[in-house]
Amino acid sequence: MQVSHASRTAVASFDDPNLVSSAGLLPVMRLAEKTGLRALADQWLTVPTDKGANAGSKVESIVAGMVAGADSIDDLALLRHGGMNRLFASCYAPSTLGSFLRAFTFGHVRQLDAVASRLLINLAGQTPLVPAGSNTVFVDVDDTIIEVHGHQKQGAGFGYSGVRGINALLATVSTETSAPVIIAQRLRRGATGSPKGAARIVADALKTVTRLPGERTTPVLLRADSAYYGLPTVNAAIKAGADVSITARQDPAVKRAIATIPEDAWQKIKYTNAIFDHDTRTWISVAEVAEVPFTAFSSKAKKDRVEGRLVVRRIPELNKKDLEHPTLFDTHRFHAFFTTTALDTVTADQVHRRHAIIEQVHADLKGSALGHLPSGRFTANAAWLVLAVIAFNLTRTAATITGPDLRSATTATIRRKLITVPARIASSGRRITLHLPRAWPWEAAWTTLFSHALAPPQS
Repeated sequence: MQVSHASRTAVASFDDPNLVSSAGLLPVMRLAEKTGLRALADQWLTVPTDKGANAGSKVESIVAGMVAGADSIDDLALLRHGGMNRLFASCYAPSTLGSFLRAFTFGHVRQLDAVASRLLINLAGQTPLVPAGSNTVFVDVDDTIIEVHGHQKQGAGFGYSGVRGINALLATVSTETSAPVIIAQRLRRGATGSPKGAARIVADALKTVTRLPGERTTPVLLRADSAYYGLPTVNAAIKAGADVSITARQDPAVKRAIATIPEDAWQKIKYTNAIFDHDTRTWISVAEVAEVPFTAFSSKAKKDRVEGRLVVRRIPELNKKDLEHPTLFDTHRFHAFFTTTALDTVTADQVHRRHAIIEQVHADLKGSALGHLPSGRFTANAAWLVLAVIAFNLTRTAATITGPDLRSATTATIRRKLITVPARIASSGRRITLHLPRAWPWEAAWTTLFSHALAPPQS
């Protein structure tokens, strides 16, 4: 692409009061209004003093800024340019919104959690975020470290990653045909161990799943890595009626169970770099799986023991064979997970490995609103995390409404195609018209979202 004018003839002037840089905010925030974001925040939030006044409008402002790409309090100034005040009322200054966040206590963060869960239920009523009729609903739990800098960040510390930061614990919900949305969240100190508070997150997430449209009786599977292989987390899932698929630590009981698996029980699976042999109709792969009955937490009281299976994947060690001095036997690396499902061995392994989808959610958040934790106050950052989750789920809903092409896209892709679309505002009588770029490649998707969001409510 070549510039059409020489630099000496190009002129720039920031003087148009009718331009907006993010026209997609109009349908997205109308969608937020239809699903009750402001009303829920006004109902549940009780932040004191004048800083907590008009809580619903302030929550909407922060979420709108995040949807448009803000990852710090100062970035929220992008709501106050051009013709934004013609499209939106109460475009608060960043300083006002920062004061609002700093007034939060832990109790107010929990109130905001209630807003987020109820909003997700309402969003799922607008479009099949979690399609009804699925064979299984997957709830994935994992935490991540958000790196921070400076000595005034409350709660910062060195955790398992060796990075100084603050720990964010998330639970997502998805199906085989839908992208994950976040169903529960909690900000924790950086040095916190992964399983701390996980049982509460699991219980909250599974309770919310039953309230999603059409999901009251759908089987639910909780997936997690070995950090969450513990009695509190597993018991929370079992009590809620969910199955579990959790990576098991290589403790003596697990090693003894693996040693009992006969050699002829191992099955080759489609794994990394596997090749399908059309002659034998099998996968040529170095990875194999097998299973063995297993009782988790057998050292605990009888009432706390959980019956299930140990599904084991084994992979040969990566060191090359010494052809001149071969070893007496092959050595393998073993990866085991405990499951209570009735899936066959190969399918159970495939389903468990898809737990890694939550890592994409972590990366997505860190590439958008969680690029920073903007405040020195821990509770303000905890509220920022919940608002980032609301913005994530709202953006995912908007993309799902437009059809299959964007429903699994990242937040950055959705923002580029649907949100940060420049427009010029024109008025005729009492009607406002948005003039958007001609030949916008995603015009059909944008128009679908706009029509859905601005349609009158169904009676």
